[in-house]
Amino acid sequence: MLHLPFFLLLLQVLPQKTNGQNFKFPAILVFGDSTVDTGNNNYITTLSKANHYPYGKDFPGHVPTGRFSNGKLAVDLLASLLGVKQTIPPFLQPDLSAYELQTGVCFASAGTGYDRLTAALTRVIPMSQQLNYFKSYRERLKKMAGEEAAQRIIGQALELYNLGCRTLIITGLPPIGCLPIQITAKFKGQFGRTCVEEQNVDGQAYNRKLIELLPHIQSSLEGSKIFYADIYKPIMDMIKSPEKHGFRETMKGCCGTGLLEAGPICTPLTPLCQNSSEYLFFDSIHPSEKAYRYVTECLKKQILDKL
Repeated sequence: MLHLPFFLLLLQVLPQKTNGQNFKFPAILVFGDSTVDTGNNNYITTLSKANHYPYGKDFPGHVPTGRFSNGKLAVDLLASLLGVKQTIPPFLQPDLSAYELQTGVCFASAGTGYDRLTAALTRVIPMSQQLNYFKSYRERLKKMAGEEAAQRIIGQALELYNLGCRTLIITGLPPIGCLPIQITAKFKGQFGRTCVEEQNVDGQAYNRKLIELLPHIQSSLEGSKIFYADIYKPIMDMIKSPEKHGFRETMKGCCGTGLLEAGPICTPLTPLCQNSSEYLFFDSIHPSEKAYRYVTECLKKQILDKL
């Protein structure tokens, strides 16, 4: 059973002018799955971990951090782009500094999904628990910075709104039928590999419904700004025009055969491709840092410039 990739990126509170021209968000809070988990699964009992080589081989310091990629994730790159910080730490990291808490953390958990069953099967953190962690985060922030500062950081998806969120970015689905592991399940081998069209059709249908729904949610939540982030088109653009983006391989991952390896079966003993920057996917499920960089550039044009 493959979980559906998604993330909910929360840009907390209204942006503040820093020099009369630019806007800066005090903190970024992230909810979701392995596409945005910056290391929470390192601290729970589950097989869905990326705290071992070759994950992180291109991350600063060349260390595995729990991110399911060779380097940074899109949320790290967005945080840097917004001038918040260079990377977003996992909330469960035990030695978080006051600065890290005040500028935002990640509650995401690799292997989770929209329902509790998905998380139960992989023994990871369900969305409901991610929300509970957010409540705990809010209390820690109050004790550290005081009530007024905590409200400024946290701000004035219904439960998230009630907990203080005002500016939200919600992504649609990527072309799930183009994930290497999904292609392998369909075609059973290395030859004749192409995206599974029926799965992509389902993903596009979901995205259309989400686009229609979000304005209704925003209108019912006073003072909220909810943005839809299209990650389907950027990924399809890289798949359809790999040369334009410097990719040599888009149907297989860099780790191992590229057909199945991910998480616990992408290990220090697994052979790697020679140049991960030539691969859209680092393992059979997750994009490479280079792919995430292009997605981030597209999100900037879609959303951040409007903010």
